[in-house]
Amino acid sequence: MSNPLLINWNTPFDTPPFSAIENKHFLPAIKEAIRSAKKEVETIKSNKDKPTFKNTIETLETSGKMLDRISSIFFNLHSAESDDELRNLAQEISPLLTKYGNDILLDETLFKKVKYVNDHTDFKSLTPEQQMLLEKSYKGFVRNGALLNKADKKKLREIDENMSKIKLDFGNHVLAETQRYEKHITDEALLTGLPEYAKTAAAEEAKKKKKSGWIFTLDYPSYAPLIKYAENRELRKELYQAFNSKAFKGDELDNNKIVLEIARLRNRRAKLLGYKSHANFTLEERMAKTPKKVKAFLADLLEKAKPVAEKEMRLLKDFAKEQGADFQLQGYDTSLFSEKLKQSLFNIDDEALKPYFKLENVLEGAFETAGLLYGLSFTERYDIDKYHDEIKTFEVKDREGDHLAVFYADFFPRTGKRAGAWMTSFSDQYVVDGKDHRPQISIVCNFNRSTKTTPSLLTFNEVTTLFHEFGHALHGMLSRTIYPSLSGTHVYWDFVELPSQIMENWCFEKESLDRFAKHYKTGELIPKKLIEGIKKSANFMEATATMRQLSFGLLDMAWHAEEDEKAFTDVVKTENKSIDSTRLLPKIEGTNISCQFSHIFQGGYSSGYYSYKWAEVLDADAFEFFKENGVYNPEIASKFQKLLQSGGTKDPMELYIEFRGKEPDAGALLKRAGILQ
Repeated sequence: MSNPLLINWNTPFDTPPFSAIENKHFLPAIKEAIRSAKKEVETIKSNKDKPTFKNTIETLETSGKMLDRISSIFFNLHSAESDDELRNLAQEISPLLTKYGNDILLDETLFKKVKYVNDHTDFKSLTPEQQMLLEKSYKGFVRNGALLNKADKKKLREIDENMSKIKLDFGNHVLAETQRYEKHITDEALLTGLPEYAKTAAAEEAKKKKKSGWIFTLDYPSYAPLIKYAENRELRKELYQAFNSKAFKGDELDNNKIVLEIARLRNRRAKLLGYKSHANFTLEERMAKTPKKVKAFLADLLEKAKPVAEKEMRLLKDFAKEQGADFQLQGYDTSLFSEKLKQSLFNIDDEALKPYFKLENVLEGAFETAGLLYGLSFTERYDIDKYHDEIKTFEVKDREGDHLAVFYADFFPRTGKRAGAWMTSFSDQYVVDGKDHRPQISIVCNFNRSTKTTPSLLTFNEVTTLFHEFGHALHGMLSRTIYPSLSGTHVYWDFVELPSQIMENWCFEKESLDRFAKHYKTGELIPKKLIEGIKKSANFMEATATMRQLSFGLLDMAWHAEEDEKAFTDVVKTENKSIDSTRLLPKIEGTNISCQFSHIFQGGYSSGYYSYKWAEVLDADAFEFFKENGVYNPEIASKFQKLLQSGGTKDPMELYIEFRGKEPDAGALLKRAGILQ
């Protein structure tokens, strides 16, 4: 039988035929796709004509399409629908892909041709997008060792192949830790304070495992309500310890050695390429440019936010005492008392809000927002294959009614799916031979499923999460570029969060909420007083939340801006030294961030976690522009749509200034957060 990954797909919009794909198909398909991609590269190398932009840079850009497609399917399933077999396969496939990438980027003959084009092309004869592709292609080779001697190229290969394996180990350990913990409760008195939906979900989890009572796990929809509402302090403490000690127990799933090894390998790689540190290497291709600038940015926010955060914490401690807390507040207490304080200050709480945020309505609200801003329409399709029954698939059309994208929505936690929320693609947008290949975009979240008595209802935080990931999706769906490596979200990492974070702003606007926030039983629109509560509480404990984000950013820089790899000897010491300045409460022994910090040790955010705050500066300034002119103003929306369509074809600051007419102002963020009056 032929391998479904290697044949032409007779599917709507050339979408993956998931039901025909089995785990056993991936390894042979990847190997064949690598062989095919290498043949395509050989045609460039063996071409006797003088190297040109067209026969070298463009041809290289369009090579390896089949490999890109198969590997994107594999790694998306590895994140969202994994099992032991798939995880073991990843240990074989990742090194193959790393080796292939290095074979291309360290190929002397190929690089000579790329360098010739770079050195002998009149840049003015190229379009801005072609200029960007040429610059990116040449830099890609240089930043991956093309100028190194043979001995150093060998060292680089060894580092990259080693790194591809241990990053997978890091992620597998975190996932295994998440999945192996469960808290089985048979005494309902322990669940005092917990909302009914959380108890129902825990009861269904227990039933699924053929047990009585309730089972809580470290999946976020199970963990979050318990830590936020459970009155039983010992129960909160146990769950908090379990959640925050993942891969930090000195056993076979411990990530201490892996964290140190990743930091050392990244440092070694950067030094090999002539950079002082991994952060220096990474930030060369970011808006921030240097570790010094990132550290100054974080230090400035810390200086401004810390006094406000300390004031917030004093207020919370006083409130907790009034509530009868006769103990020193700890990390497992703050969510509970913050929620109670928020209710007392603004007469609002997540449980009062949730009935107005039925998942399907919120998704429809995101669709309607995209329709009002950019003229998009979303139609559910039942003929598009999917990798799990719970996923919904949609065809997206533009203002003219033409096909724009396929959109997958995967909302619920399950075994084999990693925690968190993210946007990804099965196929990017690009143009080849005059044909515009439209993208296939997915957002993946972990929300509560519906129960027998209640539909899936979102907390307000989950509403903003959905809009956030949908913002990333719009960046991918609206793309109008020629080259895939410059399309959609292929932009600088400290720019990529602008399209996602700006979307969250519509969740706070009455004009927007009135369109989708309807009570799931009565259909009643969300009352004005609740909207006022949402808006008033938008800055609640915001400086404290800022301190948390700054701790992640500072920790990231501690691991990656350090110039001497000999400094990487102790995970706990490095972590404590870097984030002690952000602590508002005592550290809880046995907990650790680094050993489960997947964003920087498995994902693409190494030296880039600061970009969440950086992008908040951009999004606050950008949304202020909308607010000044109307949140659905067609002229401003059209300008922002142009920014989204441009992908990585221009420098991000140039794109931002084209949209806004000026550089971003950090004051907009500080005012919005209530840190500056």
